[in-house]
Amino acid sequence: QAQLVESGGGLVQLGGSLRLSCVASGFSLTDYNMAWYRQAPGKSVREREAIASITRESISKFCSDSVKGRFTISRDNAKNTIYLEMSSLKPEDAARYYCSAGPSITPPYDMCTQPLLNDFWGRGTQVTVSS
Repeated sequence: QAQLVESGGGLVQLGGSLRLSCVASGFSLTDYNMAWYRQAPGKSVREREAIASITRESISKFCSDSVKGRFTISRDNAKNTIYLEMSSLKPEDAARYYCSAGPSITPPYDMCTQPLLNDFWGRGTQVTVSS
């Protein structure tokens, strides 16, 4: 059974850093493009914000200008894992963070704007930023 499990969230001070991990099981990440999303408190699933995506070939793209220069997405296919390095955390970064796997199809689709086409989602990991 395909599964994504996020970890690494927690309580961090304003300006601090965290590294989120997302481990895949039941399928190989090498067959999928991946992305991170977040859902802020009080927001619906439809309002889930795309953060960054990374292709099977490790070409990354930011979906949100608000995280540029502070967040980095990466993947380790050998470990079937993707990461989200977060630094200079702000109160508005507090959210539940989700990873998702999207099929590598032709023509390709933009995981930033078309998350409904993704195949698998994790249950998320909570990030809280304290001031």
